[in-house]
Amino acid sequence: MGHLDHAALGWLTPTLSYVMACIGAALGLRCTMRALGTTGRSRRNWLITAASAIGTGIWTMHFVAMLGFSVSGTDIRYDVPLTIASLLVAMVVVSAGVFAVGYSRDRVRALLLGGLTTGLGVASMHYLGMAAVRLHGDVHYDPLLVGVSVLIAVVAATAALWAALNIKSPVAVTVASLIMGAAVSSMHYTGMFAVSVRVSPSGAVLPGATAMQFIFPLAVGLGSYLFLTSAFVALSPTTGEREASASARRTAESVTS
Repeated sequence: MGHLDHAALGWLTPTLSYVMACIGAALGLRCTMRALGTTGRSRRNWLITAASAIGTGIWTMHFVAMLGFSVSGTDIRYDVPLTIASLLVAMVVVSAGVFAVGYSRDRVRALLLGGLTTGLGVASMHYLGMAAVRLHGDVHYDPLLVGVSVLIAVVAATAALWAALNIKSPVAVTVASLIMGAAVSSMHYTGMFAVSVRVSPSGAVLPGATAMQFIFPLAVGLGSYLFLTSAFVALSPTTGEREASASARRTAESVTS
């Protein structure tokens, strides 16, 4: 059996992956809150942004954490199409969950359906990403820990959507994001602890790309997207602020006329 190291680079990758998960959760919650205060095209655009933020944050968290993953006795490569597919799965399934909450009139049913859908999407992303791993040996999973990781994903997703529906205070959103980040990271490492590898030493060249060739540049790009989108959302006025500004303009115009 090969020895698995989930933090080969020390605390850098677990810490950075947690930060990315928190940023994605915070941005997703904020955008969902904005969406619920609007209608029409504006609501749709905010929900798309929320879904992309949550999906990107979760995917980036996973693969930043994977930068610290190593197995003694073998190199590791990543299948590029499968890795990209895991990102698309995260985006599509999270979108389904967020839109269910954003448009359903029955909030309880939407919350349960959206949480289940999003949680299963997060778990699917994780294990599809793991299926992209190429190494000299056979990978096995502990079914119990896999089940626990899926349960954590569903509970975390449901809690995040509940927070988006019920939390309005910026401080509360921050706390909810920190908790969501911890839950997503817990899901990831629970899933990783379910992994065991029976190494078969070989001199053959592994197919795929190294983490630094492919995962690292893509994670940096998506992380930059999260930071830039966060800045845009933070600087854009809320519905209440726009209404107050419009009211002030009307008042000023009536005084001068």
